[in-house]
Amino acid sequence: MSEFRFYYPIQVRYADLDAQRHVNNAKFSTYVETGRFEYLQQVGLFDGRHFDELGLIVADVHIAYLAQIELNQALRVGVRTARIGTKSLTLECEIQDPATGQIFARAETVLVAYDYQARQSVPVRESWRRLLSEFEGVSF
Repeated sequence: MSEFRFYYPIQVRYADLDAQRHVNNAKFSTYVETGRFEYLQQVGLFDGRHFDELGLIVADVHIAYLAQIELNQALRVGVRTARIGTKSLTLECEIQDPATGQIFARAETVLVAYDYQARQSVPVRESWRRLLSEFEGVSF
């Protein structure tokens, strides 16, 4: 997969800046989280309202910071499913300039299928595998 099928626009806010007058590293994580949340809704894994039914929990996040982001920078977060295992999904994200394609950061997030009532991991639902395969145009 070379292109993302999902992008979410991000507005850099003044409050996102740190003392060095660029976006604080912690905000990169917030941008990735926002993109992930919107992606899960777009592909149909989450309705955005019933959190007990979400069935995913973040297990691991890695972010590579490639360039500074400044105030008024146009941004978008690309999100895609890279892998589906027995009990987990791996999402890849990029924070980009939508006009030039410049990449400011790359991230990888591992989400574990999770039963919040039982407090344990569970197998990835086959319906999720089908939805993600259809959305991404690949077979998982």
